[in-house]
Amino acid sequence: MRNRLSVTLAAAIAVAGPEVHARAAAPDTPAKPASGKPAAGKTVDTITVTGASQNGFRSSIDRRSYGVAGDLATTTGSISDALKNIPSVEVDVQGNVSLRGDQNVTIMVDGKPSGLFRGPGAAQALQAMPADQIERVEVITNPSAQFSPEGAAGVINLITKQGHKPGKSGSVRVNAGSGKRGNIGASAAYNSSKLTLTGDASIRFDSQDGEGQDERVFLDGHGNQLGSSRSMTKQTGSADLWNVRGSADYDLTPKTRLSGEARLTRSDVQAKPLQHYEGLDTNGVPTLVFEAPQRFTDARPNAAIQGTVRHRFGDDHDLVLNLSHETTDDRRENAITEIFSVPVQPNLFTDLHTIATLTITEAKADYTRPMPTDGKLKAGYDLRIDDNDYDNVGLKGTSEASALPDPTQTNLFLYKQTINAAYITYEQPFGDWTVLGGLRLEDVQLDLNQVTSGIVHDTNRQDAYPSLHLARKFSDDQQLVLSYSKRVQRPNPQDLNPFVSQRDPLTAYAGNPNLKPQITNSFEAGSQYKADGTFYLGTLYYRLNEHGVTDVVTPLPDGALLTTKANLAESRAAGVELVANGRLTKTLTYNLSTNLYWNEIDATGQGLNKLAGFEGRRSAFAVGGRGAFTWQPTSRDMLQFNAQLNARRLTPQGYQEPQFISFVGYRHKFDERLSAVVTAQDLFNTLRFRQVVETPTLRYQQQFEPAVQAAYVGLTWSFGAAAKRPQAFDFGGASPQ
Repeated sequence: MRNRLSVTLAAAIAVAGPEVHARAAAPDTPAKPASGKPAAGKTVDTITVTGASQNGFRSSIDRRSYGVAGDLATTTGSISDALKNIPSVEVDVQGNVSLRGDQNVTIMVDGKPSGLFRGPGAAQALQAMPADQIERVEVITNPSAQFSPEGAAGVINLITKQGHKPGKSGSVRVNAGSGKRGNIGASAAYNSSKLTLTGDASIRFDSQDGEGQDERVFLDGHGNQLGSSRSMTKQTGSADLWNVRGSADYDLTPKTRLSGEARLTRSDVQAKPLQHYEGLDTNGVPTLVFEAPQRFTDARPNAAIQGTVRHRFGDDHDLVLNLSHETTDDRRENAITEIFSVPVQPNLFTDLHTIATLTITEAKADYTRPMPTDGKLKAGYDLRIDDNDYDNVGLKGTSEASALPDPTQTNLFLYKQTINAAYITYEQPFGDWTVLGGLRLEDVQLDLNQVTSGIVHDTNRQDAYPSLHLARKFSDDQQLVLSYSKRVQRPNPQDLNPFVSQRDPLTAYAGNPNLKPQITNSFEAGSQYKADGTFYLGTLYYRLNEHGVTDVVTPLPDGALLTTKANLAESRAAGVELVANGRLTKTLTYNLSTNLYWNEIDATGQGLNKLAGFEGRRSAFAVGGRGAFTWQPTSRDMLQFNAQLNARRLTPQGYQEPQFISFVGYRHKFDERLSAVVTAQDLFNTLRFRQVVETPTLRYQQQFEPAVQAAYVGLTWSFGAAAKRPQAFDFGGASPQ
């Protein structure tokens, strides 16, 4: 810890001490005024709406929370599937998550960041993890200073299910799907007056089948064609995920709780793409033709442990100390054999191994207390250390047996980031208004070492991240929320590694150690209205991004494409988001949302326009949205249908096409313990990814169609009493960062 920041942090904590929520759900729980009487201007009360989700919608001054326990997709699908039905969230065909069209999102579990959702395996982890572990999803598009500023678009916080039933309780879930898909899960809990034990385990099997097309035209910059290529890829494969979690809570005293949790997760992905490639001259005559069978494997075990001490001094007066450690070992292998037919030449075998060890260690102290005239003070300190090693080894030869080490594909990259942070927020009602202001101070030390190339790059910077939320309550049914926050998007570790890595015969990748973090100033104005089980939400938003990190694609002499990273001068996004949730009839409910936005990319002043091959400024309008309908003809039967349209996404050199997917499900409850469910996804077989790049030197189109169309049949059996265990205070979950 650096001396210059220690004084700042000590002073911030001395003012009010560290802050915490008693649990991840606490922001959605109505705050109790210090006087014990309701505050006339309080606008942070929970708003619950009866709709498609069992737990409905909740809203506070700085976040929105959506229950997913009643969505049938969560009984058979992944977390990625569950997020597809959440307003503001988009999930593309590759599993990448975005908020209002921006992929710079931080994903947390019970308020804490996870190594599972970082790096190239993040999308795969979301697609593999079962959704039935999640009770609801918090969407925080303009977080207060209480949260880490990481994630320019905002934060998605996954709240896991907690055991609250007295005695013994649990459930067993079995789902069988088409195409060798399926999942099995079990959870159990034991509660006594002082001790709570919970555990769950699951296994999920999924398919990785699909096919793709790749077309490239190489130009001289003046419209003259130099050559072209085309390729077709068919892929078969599977993804398996094992997950085991256990936790214990013990009430040492009526006001002090000790908690511990351990989690083991492992995902195994195996795929066998078969690629046919043709390189053509200006007359369309093949000059290079080969078949490329590939073998791709990715084993990603993850282990995490944490301990927490919580103490409650009184109503809304809490202290939480938390220590956690998480390790992820990502082992990837991509073995490729190129079998040439034009011209006839020996085969070429390459084998690329990547062993990445990712560790996150975090120590947090959080404190909250009520203040005079119904105010609330929160403050905290956070120390986080990310320490990652990336060991890449390449082999090359005419066959797997003769392959020797390839120094052009072998390198070691070390990454370490240490963040010291302190924050303070203060919430105060003034009549019908409520003000929540905050400030977060961070010291970031970044140490990069490309050992193979001898490149060492160390930086240290201090930044301040303010936030401000204003809420105006017009009536019990209507309120207005205005907010501002400053955010940061730091580059992913591998985006900083300058070593050129050959991903496959057609694709190479290199990072950029000189990347600057993106700084975002985000503004929002939202209006909420609820009445008679109906809820409407409208939000205007504007984001100004400086030094945004973007992909740049350039052709290499051998016909492959090199993807690297660069900073934009700035980019802007503005839009309106509309959400409606209500009841059409006594048995039919709906949940609709749409996002209409404008995006502009500006690369002037950075030299990126010359590198990327475009004039420097591009803009476009886009629209996306989702709709869900739930019909419950009887107390035991439920039918759901939902569909999602991801908006067209602008890139510096082109765009990504919109994506559409649909889902239908039916559940029947035989009794309170046993239920059956039938679901189907991608009903119309429409889900596909298509990217277009258009520059003076390259015209490129890539399309991939995953075979995700599937049907599931499943059973769920529950046991245990339904009543909740009485508690002296609400202590579940972890505090948000």
